[in-house]
Amino acid sequence: MTLAIEHVVKRYKDFTAVKDLNFTIDQGEIFGLIGQNGAGKTTTFRMILNLQEPTSGKITWDGSPINSINRDWLGYLPEERGIFPQMKVEEQLYFFGKLRGMKQEEIKKEVDFWIHRFELDEKRHDKAETLSKGNQQKVQLIASFIHKPKFLILDEPFSGLDPVNRDLLKDAILLLKEQGMTILFSSHQMDNVEELCDHLCLLKRGVSLFSGSLLDLKKQYGKTKLTIRTDMQKEELVKMVGVKEVKQERDEYVLTLIDESFAKGIFDVVAKGQFIEKFSLDYLSLDEIFKDQVGGDNE
Repeated sequence: MTLAIEHVVKRYKDFTAVKDLNFTIDQGEIFGLIGQNGAGKTTTFRMILNLQEPTSGKITWDGSPINSINRDWLGYLPEERGIFPQMKVEEQLYFFGKLRGMKQEEIKKEVDFWIHRFELDEKRHDKAETLSKGNQQKVQLIASFIHKPKFLILDEPFSGLDPVNRDLLKDAILLLKEQGMTILFSSHQMDNVEELCDHLCLLKRGVSLFSGSLLDLKKQYGKTKLTIRTDMQKEELVKMVGVKEVKQERDEYVLTLIDESFAKGIFDVVAKGQFIEKFSLDYLSLDEIFKDQVGGDNE
C-alpha cells in the first residue's frame, strides 16, 4: 500500500501554504517531512488526514482517495499536545482504544505492552496532570497508535524529550516499522530524521526543494566535509587550495571543500612531514544540508 501526494496545492485566500507538492510513501517505510516553521508540514498532515481539503491535486492511499478509506487505518500525534488532565493514564489509553473500536482484551494487551515499554508502570494509575511533560507525551504517543493503524503521522514527536526518552521513542518507531506500519513524521532535530528515515521531503515555503532518499540528497553535495586531526595550524589549512571554510571542533579541524576532488591534494600537503592522526572525508550531515537549503531565510 502506498500513500501518494500528487500535485497538491493548498491556498487560504491570498496565501498559498503548499505549492504543487509531490511524493510517495511505500508501506512499511519511515518518511521524513522537514522544513522550518511555516513550511507547510502541518497543513500537509491535515490534508492527508482529511481535516482539510486540497485546493487542487489528489491524495490517495493504495490508489483510493484518502477521504474514502477506513479512518481507523490512520493514527496521528499532533504537535499541539492534548490529553485529559484529570483522567488516569490507563483510563486514557482504554478510552482511545475503545474510540477506535478495539475489544477490551486487545486494548489490555497493547496498554500493558506499551506502558512497560515506555517505563510508565508506576504511573499507570496517576492522573495525567501529575506527569512530567515527557511522560505526558509518551501517553499521547501510545494513544496515537494503540489501535495499530496502517499509517501513522507524528508531528514533532521528539519535542521536549530528554535523550533517554528520545531513544525509547526511536526504538518504538523502529518496532512499529518492523510490524509493517507506514510512518510519516516531522522533526526539527535532523539527527533523528537521519537515523530513522528511508526517504524524505524538504519543504521551504510550501515548495518541495527535494524529495527522495537521504543518500541521493547527500550525493548532490558530494563528499565535501573533511575532518582532520593534525599538528598543523588553522591558518595553514585555510590557505590550502579547494578549502572554503575551516572550523575548529575541540582537538580537530572540519574543512568544507569546494569539491571532493581537492581532498587528495590536501592530504599530500598535510602528510608531508606532518603527523596525521585523523583524515576523514564524508558527506555533509542532514543538519548541515538543511541549514544550507533553508537557513538564514525567515519564513
